[in-house]
Order: sequence, then C-alpha cells, then structure tokens
Amino acid sequence: MAEEKQRDSGSFQTMIGGQALIEGIMMLGPEKKAVVIRRSDGGLEEQVENRVLIKDKHPILGVPLIRGVFNFGSSMANGMRALMYSAEFFPEEEGEPSKFERWLEQKLGSEKMSSLLVTVAVVLGLAFSVGLFILLPTGVVGGIGFLAGGMPMWCRNVLEGAVRVVIFTAYLILCSKTKDIRRVFQYHGAEHKSIFCYEAGLPLTVENVRRQPRHHPRCGTSFLFVVIVVSILISSVVFSFFPMTNAFARMGVHLLLLPIVVSITYELNRWVGRCSNPVTRLFTKPGLWLQNWTTFEPDDEMIQVGIRALELVLPSEKGKDAW
Repeated sequence: MAEEKQRDSGSFQTMIGGQALIEGIMMLGPEKKAVVIRRSDGGLEEQVENRVLIKDKHPILGVPLIRGVFNFGSSMANGMRALMYSAEFFPEEEGEPSKFERWLEQKLGSEKMSSLLVTVAVVLGLAFSVGLFILLPTGVVGGIGFLAGGMPMWCRNVLEGAVRVVIFTAYLILCSKTKDIRRVFQYHGAEHKSIFCYEAGLPLTVENVRRQPRHHPRCGTSFLFVVIVVSILISSVVFSFFPMTNAFARMGVHLLLLPIVVSITYELNRWVGRCSNPVTRLFTKPGLWLQNWTTFEPDDEMIQVGIRALELVLPSEKGKDAW
C-alpha cells in the first residue's frame, strides 16, 4: 500500500530506460531487455531477452567510480546491437555481399560475425564522439592560439570548453533536421512519455502516455552533455596545475582523463536521478533544454511501440526497478 501511495504521488522513479531505434524502441529493465519494431506492414516485431547485469557476473564492476565506464560500454554495445537489428527490417537495397563479408562469415560464422560488427561499430562510434567533441575543440583552439601568438592558460581552457559545447549543440540541431533522424527522435519522445506514465502510476494507455512530457531528466542526451561539462571542469583543473600549450599533448591528456570523466558523470547521473531538489533541478536544466532537439512529439502508433516495449520489461516483483 505504501508503495502504491508513493507511485501515485509521482515520487516513484524507475531504473528502466531505453533507446529509440529505426521505427522502434529498446527498453532495458532490471531483468529483461526488449526490442519492439513497427514493421512496414504495420505489425509489431518483438524480441525479448533475459538480462545478466555486469555487476552480477563481476561484483567489482558494480563498485562506485568503477562501474561507470563498464556500464557505459555495455549500454553502447546493447544500443548498437538493437539499432542494427532494427535496420534489418528496412533494408535500403538488396545486394550481393562483398568478398570480404563472405570471407568473414565463412571464417567466423554468422553469430561471431555479427558480434564483430557490433564491436567495430561501438569502437567507431566512440572514436567519432571522442574525436568530434573532445579532440577537435582542442585542435581548433590550439590553431587559434598558434595564429594569435599564444594565449593565457585560463583563456585556452575556457575557449576549449565553449567550442566543445557549441559543436555538441550544433551537431544535435543538425541531426534533428534530417527526416529519418527526426522519426527516431519521435520514438525517443514515445520512450520518455511511456516511462513518465509508468512512474506516475497511471495505466499504460495511449491517452495517458500522450499527456506526459517528452523531456526526461535521466535521458542519455543529458548524460552526454554532463560528460562534456565534467570533462571541461576536470581538464581545466589539471591544466591549471600542469600547464600545456601543445595541442597534441592536451589531446593525449583528454584521452587519459576520459575514463575518470565517464565514471564521475555516471555517479552524478545516479545522484541526480534519485534526488529532487533545487540543485539537481538546476543540474538537469541544460540537458532538458537540449532534448528540444533530440525528442519530438510521437504519433499514436509510436506510443503503442513505447508502451509495448515497456510492458515487456516490467519486473516480476513490484518495486524491483526502483531507481
């Protein structure tokens, strides 16, 4: 009864989270992972798997400040695997596999080949993100400093941070202007609305979900933005004690600091998700603002996908998914 009262008051927060896919949504619960895709014929394709959390297999990886990096990597792998699965339902062109693809499948088998492709995709995704949001700003500011004949260390740190935020924001806005990506971001809105409806203790119906907000404080967009902010703060402190003007040396330090940045951000995200006070609300405002470009209002069919994906991962024991 107390739990139901908590749910009705709107204070319940679930650890269930998800990711928008191509015409679908992936949801991760404490026990199961579900992918639901809206096929071109209008039907729903469902895939449900039992989850084994990293900390259950290796308890040390559940320790604070250690778990962040591994959970982030696991989330990326799960997300990329689900994204590739959703893409299979909407092939652009049917063609003969290349000689290299045939060779890989012959040597590894289809299952190992699929695992290899996911690994490569995750590595490339990380490399792209690190290069665009971490290394490129350092290179740009290094070039400005070279042309300007040098600049104070504090100015270099501030300018790097500003360029990083501008690039990240511009990237999200440009992505949102693409028709196909916009549909993915509509499914992102359906995911958020479904979770809000569940946290409010309301029946999971299209009407109830439609009324919910699309901006969620525990969104991955907010997490990535906080990664950038934490990176700016930590690198500014480090470079204040160990001044470096060489752009390549600064890039190397940024790479070395990245696991620490991700670990701290993960713990901050958990703290913000658990607490609701003026400080945490202020902390989430930039991420919520950025969701203006990463979430859009979904149609009813998208909402149905979000509801179904959520229903498939609800825990067998009520309250087991509490954040």
